[in-house]
Amino acid sequence: MTKSLFPGFDGLMTLSRREGVDVRPTLLRVLTDLYVQTSTHSDDEQRQFVELATRLIDQVDDATRAAVKARLAVYPQTPVPILQKLGLVATQEGRRVPLAREIPAPPRTPASARVPTEAEQRMAANMAMQPKEAAEIHDMFFRAGASERALILHNLAQTPLKAAPRIPTVRAKRAIQILEMAAIAGDIENFTFELGDSLILPSRVAAQIVDDAGGEALAIAARALDMPSPVFQRILLFFKPEIGTSVNTVYRLSRLYDRLAERSALVMLAAWRGSTLAVTRAKYQSALHDGERQRARAGASQTRPGVQPGSAPGVKTGTGGSSER
Repeated sequence: MTKSLFPGFDGLMTLSRREGVDVRPTLLRVLTDLYVQTSTHSDDEQRQFVELATRLIDQVDDATRAAVKARLAVYPQTPVPILQKLGLVATQEGRRVPLAREIPAPPRTPASARVPTEAEQRMAANMAMQPKEAAEIHDMFFRAGASERALILHNLAQTPLKAAPRIPTVRAKRAIQILEMAAIAGDIENFTFELGDSLILPSRVAAQIVDDAGGEALAIAARALDMPSPVFQRILLFFKPEIGTSVNTVYRLSRLYDRLAERSALVMLAAWRGSTLAVTRAKYQSALHDGERQRARAGASQTRPGVQPGSAPGVKTGTGGSSER
C-alpha cells in the first residue's frame, strides 16, 4: 500500500464536514509546507499532492491561495497541473509564466543603541540559571504577547545563560511518537503526562504549556524534543483545534517553529525547571520566616527576673555607714 503524503487528510475532512469547522485552508497550507520541504518526490507522492491540492485550491479563501501560490512559485519541483491551476503556467504552452527577479535585500543598517531593560540585563548575565532568574523568565514569557514572545526567544539564543541538556535521542523519539498518537486521539491527560515526563517537568508546568492559548510554549517543548516540523504541524491541527482552524495562527507558529533555535528552547526549558525550584523555596522560606517570627514574639513576651543570676544581693548600711553583718 502506498504511503500517504498526508495520512490524516481524509479523516480530518470527514471530521470537518461532521463538526462544521472549515479546516481546508489550514490543510492546504500544511500540505504545501510538507511537500516543499523535500527536494524530490516519488511518482506516487506527486500524484497524491496533485490530487489533494487540486481539490483544495478551489475551496479556500484568496489569502490562503495567494500564500500557497507564492510558496509553490519558487519551488522547482511543483507539478505542472498545480502550476496551471494557480496560473503560474500558460495552459496551452505548458511553460512557466516569467516571474520578476528577486529584489535583493538592502544591506542591514546597525540598530540604534538602546539601554537594555532590567530583564534583558538579567538574561544576559554570564552565569548559570538561578531559581529567581528562571522564575522571572518563566513569568515574563507567559505574560507576553505573540510578538514579545518571539523577541524573547530570539534573545535567548544569544544569552550566555546555561541551557538544559539535550533530551536523549531514543527517549525523544519515543516521546514524539506517543505525543502524536495522543494528539490525534485528543487525549489531553496522556499528552500532558508524556510531555512533562519526557522534558522532566512537574505536572503544573506541563499543564501550563498544554493550556497556553498562543501555542508558542508548545512549540518550545516540541523543539526541545527535536520534533520534526510536519509532526508539530499535525499536532497543531488535531490537538489544538482553536489554533488549527486559524490559518494565520498555524502559519505563524509554523514559521516560528522553523526559525526557533534549539538553544532558545533549551534555555527556556531550564527556566521552566528552575521556576519550580523557586516556587518551592519561596513556600518553605515563608514557613520558616513565620516560625522564626513566632519564636521571637514568644521570647520577647517572657518576663525577666528582678535579680539576674550571679548578681550580688542588696547590702543594708547602718547609721554610721558600717555594714550590718
